Amino acid sequence: MPREITAYSNPLVKSVRDLRDKRHRREQRRFLAEGLRILTEARESGRLPTLLFFAAASAAHPLVRTLVDEVEAAGGDAIETTPDILSKLSGKDNPQAVVGVFEEFETTLDALDREAAGIWLVAERLRDPGNLGTILRTGDAVGAGGLILIGDCVDPFSVEAVRASMGALFTVPVVRCAWGDFLVWLRQGPGQLVGLSLDTDHDYRAPHYAAPTFLLTGNEAQGMPAGYAAACDTLVKLPMLGKADSLNAAVATAVMAYEVLAQQRG
Repeated sequence: MPREITAYSNPLVKSVRDLRDKRHRREQRRFLAEGLRILTEARESGRLPTLLFFAAASAAHPLVRTLVDEVEAAGGDAIETTPDILSKLSGKDNPQAVVGVFEEFETTLDALDREAAGIWLVAERLRDPGNLGTILRTGDAVGAGGLILIGDCVDPFSVEAVRASMGALFTVPVVRCAWGDFLVWLRQGPGQLVGLSLDTDHDYRAPHYAAPTFLLTGNEAQGMPAGYAAACDTLVKLPMLGKADSLNAAVATAVMAYEVLAQQRG
């Protein structure tokens, strides 16, 4: 039976609100996800929150009821609360109907099966949570095997990145690692590394993208370091026919991913 919390001063409210901060997420190894769509995606992928906050007005919604029942059956807590407290937890003036607290999860390079998918996404020093979330959504859409984050990337478990992923954080495996570790792992098996670069004349549609293809996107402002570019099997460039000299990192990744998908589908 769900319990009720209506006081801002409740220590659990403060503890959950603190998860908006990276330091507290690291300490607690937990993160926030909000919205019925995202939490339903998580449930359908086999992940349930340990804490589920929901507004009384949404309690009768069948998807909310399913979440409440399954969270409680799994030993978690379902908590009925007010829209004001939901707003305090999510940091939004118009909060979603549900907010969940999840245990952090991620995988390792050695746990990946590179032959399980034809497309893999790799991002280097990605700094914008919206870009990270959008790249995860692209990965889900094209059936990518996972997203490999290289170096000092934005936290994939930040509220903003989780929100932008629209649930893809729960469906696309994420690995965080150093460049050297990734390169050693990559060269231990099949796979071509394709870098998106402005410093090449090689059109993105020219190469043959055999499976598995690893698409490397560099930092939004600086692109990828010269050493990383040199390690790629090929560098490709998207045509820029107007005055803009580059595309947003997430947009460029999506264009490339669909070109790879189109080729691999024949």
